[in-house]
Amino acid sequence: MHASVPERSVRFPVRTVLSVLVVLLVAGTVLWVTWIARGVLTWVLIALFLALAINPLVEWLQRRGIRRRGSAVTIAYLLTLAAIAGIAALFIPTLVHQITQFVDKVPDYVDRLTKGKGPLGFLETKYHIVERVRHALKSGGAAKAVSGVGVVLHYTQSVVTAVVAALTIAFMTLFMLLEGPTWMERFYGLLPEASRPRWQAVGHDIYRTVSGYVRGNLLISLIAGVATTALLLALGVPFSVALGLLVALLDLIPLAGATIAAVIVTVVAYISTGLTAAIVVVVFFVAYQQLENHVLQPLVYGRTVQLSPLAVLISVLVGAEVAGVLGALGAIPVAGAIQVLLVDWQRERRAARAAPSVRPPPPA
Repeated sequence: MHASVPERSVRFPVRTVLSVLVVLLVAGTVLWVTWIARGVLTWVLIALFLALAINPLVEWLQRRGIRRRGSAVTIAYLLTLAAIAGIAALFIPTLVHQITQFVDKVPDYVDRLTKGKGPLGFLETKYHIVERVRHALKSGGAAKAVSGVGVVLHYTQSVVTAVVAALTIAFMTLFMLLEGPTWMERFYGLLPEASRPRWQAVGHDIYRTVSGYVRGNLLISLIAGVATTALLLALGVPFSVALGLLVALLDLIPLAGATIAAVIVTVVAYISTGLTAAIVVVVFFVAYQQLENHVLQPLVYGRTVQLSPLAVLISVLVGAEVAGVLGALGAIPVAGAIQVLLVDWQRERRAARAAPSVRPPPPA
């Protein structure tokens, strides 16, 4: 007969169990609050990115003789607002006019498509797209859509929310510029004095990475929008300013944004101007993407963002899955910050291994 194996039991102290439960409860509460306040947190992130984009101008003004940070922040903030107002005054009237023209021409486009005419007439003659859309609308119960009053209230609420969001982000950006260094000093003051220089260096590297990416992305998107507008004006494509603004906004989205913009602009050029203009637009976007990827991005970003293409792709996909377009926009800065932390961790490990072990002297 085999000897019976005694049963082994593992006992956890009550304090350990309670500590685990408290950690799980706190983590769940944080996730729940984050989900509930995700709209406000989105505003905070946008304000943070704007503050990081403006802060280099504040530091430049301080190096040029404006020692007080409050004065430098005020001047930089007013200059930024003046630049935004100038761009708006320059483009918004033309943009509104072109959008109005587009809305007025939509019925004509639909009529030509219904009759099988125009560049997209083949969609009706070969695929009967109009009948299919009508059938889908009828079977989907389009008549049961919300009433006109509900639509008006919905859009009114959206406009009010957008105005409140813009004002809130503007004030948060200002406060972050004013109080950001003080908050960082308070945070560093909570750390042990021995490790404080290390984490200050890490914080500086993260700031350099994120601010460099934000400023670089805005500048490259501006270049893409201006170049596209100039090309469309030269080709005589209508709605050139509106399309240029669309390209600038979509170019902010890594990887997919420029491709989506190219498809939209090419389709509009083909419908409104013809096949030759569409081919020129396609060639332009292919050439510009090569210029942006191999010249503009290394030149503008410099040494601030050093991520491999695979890391960029993975971070953008994860960010888009978690938070949509905003997640895709913030994925690369977050990945850059994580890379800074990993590099610091590896450097500390190598330094610890290379340091000679200090042994106490032998007794006399």
